[in-house]
Amino acid sequence: MQNAERSGRPDIEDDGMGGTALLTQLVRQARGRSDFPAAVREKAAICLVDFLSCGLEAAELPWSRQSFALAAGRTGDCAIVGEAGFYCAEDAAFANGVRGHGLVREDMHTGSISHMGVVVWPVLLALAGERKALAGRPLDAAIAGYEIGGRIGRALITPEMARLFRPTGLIGPIAATLAGAIFLGLDEERTVSALAFAINSAGGLNEWPHSGADDMYFHPGFAARNALTALRLAELGARGSASAIDGKAGLFAAFGRQPLPPRPVLFPDGDFEIMSVFNKEVPACNFAQSPCQVALAAVRRIEFGDEIESVHLATYDAALNYPGCAHRGPFETPLQAKMSIYFGMAATMVRGEIAEANYGLLDDPRIADLIARTTITVSDALSGAFPARQGARLRIKTRAGRIIEEALDDVRPASPALVRQRFSAAAAARLGQAKVPALNDVIDGMLAGRGDAGSLAELGRLAARSEGTRA
Repeated sequence: MQNAERSGRPDIEDDGMGGTALLTQLVRQARGRSDFPAAVREKAAICLVDFLSCGLEAAELPWSRQSFALAAGRTGDCAIVGEAGFYCAEDAAFANGVRGHGLVREDMHTGSISHMGVVVWPVLLALAGERKALAGRPLDAAIAGYEIGGRIGRALITPEMARLFRPTGLIGPIAATLAGAIFLGLDEERTVSALAFAINSAGGLNEWPHSGADDMYFHPGFAARNALTALRLAELGARGSASAIDGKAGLFAAFGRQPLPPRPVLFPDGDFEIMSVFNKEVPACNFAQSPCQVALAAVRRIEFGDEIESVHLATYDAALNYPGCAHRGPFETPLQAKMSIYFGMAATMVRGEIAEANYGLLDDPRIADLIARTTITVSDALSGAFPARQGARLRIKTRAGRIIEEALDDVRPASPALVRQRFSAAAAARLGQAKVPALNDVIDGMLAGRGDAGSLAELGRLAARSEGTRA
């Protein structure tokens, strides 16, 4: 590795106080680790499959069509999931980030309140599309990206900050840029610079839940495109500040308005942040997951002909106070409904299932009636368990006088089998059944250690629609 004197970069080593800058330390830790256990690589593969599944299912949603329209007329080597043709890397990364987020069913890292997969995978797919000869292994690169995003996010993001800033907009560029740098094989100096530029591009406001607008869907697109720009600048020799995390005007000082807590370390004691990522069962906000799950379990116990008189949910403070989660209506957009714990539970109980179709019933009087009968309070015990656990306690009283209670100590993730099943179904619907075996073969090959840029590029090519394919 280059030292500060050889690189001409005193800040590669120096944090301004005579020590090594945190960003440099983290880069060294990331570049020094590649012996990931099989279970960790399997988790990365499931996150990739989940991303592709979401992107395929969301392909016809308005925000997906809008982001795809930006790519029209600018051809390149990179695939946009579910679309015919090939596009320039920046356009493909932007469009893939948006559609990966389009269902609000993307993977979730609770400790950072962030969705890293919808930024990491679009960047890696774009790099693989334009540089198929890269020797880097995409699953390993992704693991490093999730790791730095998770560690920095745990230290930086608080529930109070998340009410103002979008955690994915702050953490996503960092996670995706490190993943890209590892995939490209950048040296220490260029990796530090790329991450510094990515940190400078971090942003995204949480005003959209209050206005009902679409801003949220585009945050991963901005983050993915910015990560690619950061990587390209570093490759060209542009210099970024190694003190971008812990400097006087670095990430923590600017966004956290607090001193840096104990310095994060990557992969401590063989612990991997990607293993704490969960894949959603419910196509809605993270904080609505366990409430919808207990609601479904409870409504299945209601006897035929009995009716619900009242519903009470106990949840944790971060859930009830995240923007949009306590909204009781009216609901003008599916996004408002997907953010609302009230709507999610009521729609689940009305329809007796957890499904994307629930969030199209914005004016259903049965849902409005149940919301009016629902109360939610904060449990100190559940708040104390967050973010390690996301529990929920539900109590339903029926008009016949029955009391039905359901509880979860933690959110129930979608199983790997469910993720693969959803992917195969989405691929068959969008791309045609003939492509499904080939897609699964590439994924299985990546898990078996045959994954490189060519494999990921092939996966992207297969996930693109053939000309003339009907959705």
